[in-house]
Amino acid sequence: MSLTSPEHVAHAVRDIDLEQFLAIVLNGAAFVPDPADLDGAERSFAFLNDFAKDKVIYGINTGFGPLAQYHIPDSDLDRLQYNLVRSHASGMGRPFPDAVVRGLMLSRVMTFLLGHSGVSRPVIDRIALFLNKGIHPTVPQHGSVGASGDLVQQAHLGLALIGEGTATYQGVRRPMAEILKELDLAPVELHMRDGLGVVNGTACMSGIAAINVHHARQLVDRALSMGALISEVVGAYDDHLSAELNGAKRHTGQNSVAAAMRERLTGAGRTKKREEHLYTNGRANGQVFEDKVQEHYSIRCIPQVLGPILDTVTITAGQVLDELLSVDDNPVVDHRAGSVYHGGNFHGDQVALCMDQLKLAMVKLSMLTERQLNYLMNDKVNGRFPPFLNMGRVGIDYGLQGIQFTATSTTAENQALSTSLYVHSIPNNNDNQDIVSMGTNAAWSTTRVIDNTAQVMAIQCLALAQAVDIAGIAGTLSPSNKAFYAAIRKVMPAVVQDAPSSAKLQELKTALLIPDLFEP
Repeated sequence: MSLTSPEHVAHAVRDIDLEQFLAIVLNGAAFVPDPADLDGAERSFAFLNDFAKDKVIYGINTGFGPLAQYHIPDSDLDRLQYNLVRSHASGMGRPFPDAVVRGLMLSRVMTFLLGHSGVSRPVIDRIALFLNKGIHPTVPQHGSVGASGDLVQQAHLGLALIGEGTATYQGVRRPMAEILKELDLAPVELHMRDGLGVVNGTACMSGIAAINVHHARQLVDRALSMGALISEVVGAYDDHLSAELNGAKRHTGQNSVAAAMRERLTGAGRTKKREEHLYTNGRANGQVFEDKVQEHYSIRCIPQVLGPILDTVTITAGQVLDELLSVDDNPVVDHRAGSVYHGGNFHGDQVALCMDQLKLAMVKLSMLTERQLNYLMNDKVNGRFPPFLNMGRVGIDYGLQGIQFTATSTTAENQALSTSLYVHSIPNNNDNQDIVSMGTNAAWSTTRVIDNTAQVMAIQCLALAQAVDIAGIAGTLSPSNKAFYAAIRKVMPAVVQDAPSSAKLQELKTALLIPDLFEP
C-alpha cells in the first residue's frame, strides 16, 4: 500500500480511499477539505439551527442518554454541550499514540464533511488545523464501550477543542491552553450539537482499524517473502505452489498466495521438481526414503493457511473504508430531506466484528511463523541444520536458542488475546445502552496482536537468514529471495558468537515489518 499523497490537494470525503486516509494519518500529508463538502456541512448546521427552534431533538434541547427525558431550556443549550464534553472526558490508562489520535480526528472530521452532523464550521476548521499542525490531544486508551460510538475517547478531543486538557505538539505533551496561546488561537465555542457531534460516532475505533489493516497488509506481504525463502532454504518440492493444485480450490486468497510465492521463487536454485526426483525412475528401491516425500504443513500448506488470512485482510479493508465514509451520528441531520432522524448509526458492531476477525487472522499468522521457526531450530525435525541454527561452538555458544523463547511466549500471548471483544457486551448507562460493541477494545486488542506478530516474524527473519548462511546458498537464491535476505542482513549480521539480540531484533521489526505504535 503506497502512502503518498499530494500535499495541498482538496479532499472530497467521498473520494478518499484507505491509502489517502493513511497518508494523512501516518505520513503527515496535509488535509484540505473540499469546498463543496464545507458548504454541505454549513448548510447542515444552518438547517438544524432553524429546524430545532420549535421541536424536541435529542441532544440539542434534551439531556443525554437515559436523561433524554429532561427538557433543556434555551438559556442552557450551549452549556449542555460543554457539560457533555467535560463529563465524558473520563478516560484512564496510557494515552493512545499520536498516530491513533490522528486517525480519530480525521475520521471524525470526515463524517462532519458528509453534511449530516449539524456541527458548526469552527469545529471542522479546528480539527483540520490540529491535523495539519501536528497537535494531538491526549486520548486515554480506556473508556469506550463503542455503543454511542467512542464517547469517552472523543470527549478528550472535544476537551482540546475548547482549550482544556493536554496534547502533544512538536513531540512534547503540554497543556492545551499553552499550545493555543503559543499559536495565538482562541478555544472553539460550542453551539447547537457541537459537543454531541464530537463525542458521538466510531471515529476512535475506525481510525485504529484503518491503521491495523495497513499493518496487517504489510505483514502478509512479508509472510509471502518468508514463505518463499523457507521453501528455498529447505529445498522444498514446488508442486504445493502449483497453479494446478491450488486452482483446484476456488478460494481467491489461496490462489493469490500461491501465485505470489511462485513469482518470488522464480530463478530459485534449491526448490525441487517432483517429476525429476520421484516420478522419473518409477518406483524407488528400498524400504525407507531418505528425503521427505512431503514437507511439514507449515511449509507445504502455506497457501491454505495464509490464503484465508489474506482474504480476511482484504475483506476487512473494505469494511473499514465503508465505516470511514459513513455517517455515524445520532441524530442524523438531513438538510436535503428537511428532517432529523434518530437511530443508532453510532453503534460500532461492524468495526468490532471485523477487528475480531482480523485479530484471529493475525494470531494464526504468528502461529504459522512460530511453527516455521521451530522447524528451522530443531535439528531432529529438519535433519539439515545444527541445533538452534548455531554457527559457533555448539555447547559453548547457543546460537538462536534464546530468541525462540521470545517467539513462543509472544505467540502464546497472541493466542490468549484472540478472545472476542465483539461478544463481550455489558449493559451500562442505566441499561439505556443494553447491548454494546466494545469496538475500540476490539480494535486496540488487534493492534497488540499485530505488533506481537511482527515481533515473532522479526525473529523468524533472523532465523531464515541464519539458515541461508549455514547452507551456503546466498548466491543461488532467487532474485526476490536474495533481496529479502540482503534486507535482513543489512540490519542484523549473522549470529556466530553469543551476544544480546533485543535491540537488533527491534530494529529488524521496524525496518522490515511495521513501525512501533506502542510507547516504550
